[in-house]
Amino acid sequence: MAEEFITGMDFRLMILGAYSELILSYEEINKIAKSKESGTQVLRTVASAVLPIVSAKDMSIGGLSRRVATAARLGARGNSGVVVAELFRGISKGLQGKYDATSSEFGKAFQYGILHAQRIIKDGYEAPIITIAKAVAKGAYQLVRKRRPIAEILEAAITVGEAAIKNLSDVDSGAMIMVIFLKGCLKGLDGHFVSPYSSLTLPITSGDNIPDPREDLVRPYCVRFRARNQKITEEEMARELKEFGDNAIVERRENGIFVHIHTEHPGTLLEWAVGLGPLREIHITNMSEPHALGINSALLDVAIIVAPTEGGEEPFQKAGAHIIVKSRKNRLTSVEDLLRAAHSDLAMSYVMISDTKDDLMVFRQAKYLLEDRVELVPAENAEDALKAVKLFDDSLTAKENAAKMLAAI
Repeated sequence: MAEEFITGMDFRLMILGAYSELILSYEEINKIAKSKESGTQVLRTVASAVLPIVSAKDMSIGGLSRRVATAARLGARGNSGVVVAELFRGISKGLQGKYDATSSEFGKAFQYGILHAQRIIKDGYEAPIITIAKAVAKGAYQLVRKRRPIAEILEAAITVGEAAIKNLSDVDSGAMIMVIFLKGCLKGLDGHFVSPYSSLTLPITSGDNIPDPREDLVRPYCVRFRARNQKITEEEMARELKEFGDNAIVERRENGIFVHIHTEHPGTLLEWAVGLGPLREIHITNMSEPHALGINSALLDVAIIVAPTEGGEEPFQKAGAHIIVKSRKNRLTSVEDLLRAAHSDLAMSYVMISDTKDDLMVFRQAKYLLEDRVELVPAENAEDALKAVKLFDDSLTAKENAAKMLAAI
């Protein structure tokens, strides 16, 4: 039997199907006692991943999987979201450079996904979502070796996953998420799913429970350049840049104007920018990869970044936190939120302080991507986080402040 090929369109339908299934199931996941908002975390993470591929022109499976992985990594919310994002990351690595993929190549890519997801968990135990993912991969292995169609492989994976869940001592949200995700992929591949396009393109009213996915759009590229233009004002430039992205910083400098902006399409931005005049000092950074912060004129040597839970901003503001990442209802802090704060050019270095165990992996991921100019204080509750903020000493480095805070909590 000739081996089946999985196209970029097949992959896109699988991801859309998974998102559709999560829309139907995320509230059920949230009801699990230990879950809190795991369902919402993963739904928002996958929403970030889906948005870039809805209108993508590149239809190669390698290109689409890379877009999914990049957006998911930055849009990841909560610990569950980070694990799912790393699963996508590993799958993308396995499909890199491929226009289409055979079912066995896709099966191997899923194995890469499990490895990436497992590496992100640093607490010395195997999370149930990884346990189920391993069981799924093992259960589907023979069909992958026999080069069976991907639909058969997914059906076998779901059967094994459901059986593995029954062997867990407690119902676990991560385990449920894995099986729901696979079911959605199968439905998407077969075309038997409710299209999520309406939730991706139409306004969601305040009476709807579904979080608006358009709020989860990520802009993965940090672009900096200087244009030799003496006529355009900072206000005019900032207004023009709204079309291309967010987090824009515009400064008038000698012989021109400096721009720092986060965007989805750096090529489109720079094509427009050449009309301003000669461009200098062009830098494009993919923020989903580890990167150094740009060094620009900063007001402070060290600044504190916190992301308190909804309604808890005021105590941190009074305690002296410099940047408060505000979260809205049904929108937990994402990795991109923290990166955007550090890219504000407020300080030369930063101390990021978490205030809940549910966001620890998000903060760790942000620290990993921002490298040495950011230190992490992983407080597990608001009281410890507030204590850490109050210990800040502007005469110390970020590393020295973090060590002092960690010793106290």
